[in-house]
Amino acid sequence: MTVSALSAKGLAESANMSERVIDLRRGGRALAGSYLYEGDGLITGWHSHDVHQIEYAIGGVVEVETASGHYLVPPQQAAWLPMGLEHQATMNADVRTVAVMFDSALIPDGGNRARILAVSPLIREMMIYALRWPIDRAHSDPVSDAFFQTLGNLVIEALDHEAPLSLPSSEHPIVAAALAYTKEHLQSVTAEEVSRAVAVSERTLRRLFAEELGLSWRTYLLHARMLRAMALLAAPGQSVQETSTAVGFDSLSSFTRAFTQFCGETPSAYRRRAADSAV
Repeated sequence: MTVSALSAKGLAESANMSERVIDLRRGGRALAGSYLYEGDGLITGWHSHDVHQIEYAIGGVVEVETASGHYLVPPQQAAWLPMGLEHQATMNADVRTVAVMFDSALIPDGGNRARILAVSPLIREMMIYALRWPIDRAHSDPVSDAFFQTLGNLVIEALDHEAPLSLPSSEHPIVAAALAYTKEHLQSVTAEEVSRAVAVSERTLRRLFAEELGLSWRTYLLHARMLRAMALLAAPGQSVQETSTAVGFDSLSSFTRAFTQFCGETPSAYRRRAADSAV
């Protein structure tokens, strides 16, 4: 089953509605189930679910925003979105994702924040196999209940090992504006330009970042560039050189060093892995 009948309609309808709770079970009684999204780019709009959700990008990249952060879901990672958490997802072009939804009875302590989880080969294969049981089916059965309980136990274990693939958000108006300006100008942005754009001195900008986010503007810039690079490299046909330039590095060797330190593998290795995961 694809999400075309299930969530493409529901998510598209929610794009212009704030704080909407989407009932993915659509009248069904199943304790857990799945859906597959494949298609064009989509911005869901802000919404929440009455079930827990783990979403895995089979191909392409998904970005998730919550009130407290901006999260990237690259290949071999998954986003954990607990029941009731308001969020907005951006499905980039040519993305293909599988999501599994759990009633809170299966995962009682899902927390209250989004997390990015490393997906083991076992979890990946179980999520794909779970597509035989869509979330909106009429009833659960002993076989599916046992399957999803096992998968839920694996997800509970994975929740203790989240990946640092998120950018902080802020409700402070100046910091929020600075964050947005920085993300929109990753190729060539400077602290001077950001300060001018938000009408404060560089000294004030540095102080606000330290007070509100607990990190420097330069560290935020590096992390934003690395997350954007990961998203770009997951796209078919994207070269390492093109990515390096797009995220503001004049030197390919400097980009490779920074990316390897951040991700634990070279850009070329990451790109190959991203391509393999989409097969």
